[in-house]
Amino acid sequence: MKRRREEISRRLPKLTMNLIMAFIFWVISIFVPPTAEGIVLPGFGYDASTLIWFITIVIMGIFLVRALSDALVIGDILTDAVVRRMGVKEDMSPKRAARDLAYIIVILLAVTAISPLVSMVENIGGWLNIAATYIALALILILIYDMGRILYKIIESRAESLAERLTKAIEEADKES
Repeated sequence: MKRRREEISRRLPKLTMNLIMAFIFWVISIFVPPTAEGIVLPGFGYDASTLIWFITIVIMGIFLVRALSDALVIGDILTDAVVRRMGVKEDMSPKRAARDLAYIIVILLAVTAISPLVSMVENIGGWLNIAATYIALALILILIYDMGRILYKIIESRAESLAERLTKAIEEADKES
């Protein structure tokens, strides 16, 4: 209990600061690039505003990934607390299947949100969009496989306990007759 409290008190300020920094860089990505419009970078052929926008978006993404990491740890701790109060057994691990489903939803939302931004990058935006889509697909398939294994174990253990009860009932019926 104390370890969880310490973990939350350590991660919550980090989560808050990462979200604030991501918001600041998002605002910068909106207001600063227009000030450099029309300036072409020699050797690159890109507009300086595009480069500034891209750099601020990448930095914002780094802060969002760090915030997501902290949020997932805090979410896991809170999920553990809720599941424990519900009385769910840990060895069955249905909460892990629920976490996998939550991660799938987060991945889908993240790729959907990032896709239009990545597509706007000149020359390589389409390739970046395709890469993000396939990376998300791979992660989702891994999580679906993990969910399938977990659900299989749950169903298998329930079927075994049902078979044991039926066997006991049949043996008792045979003894009585």
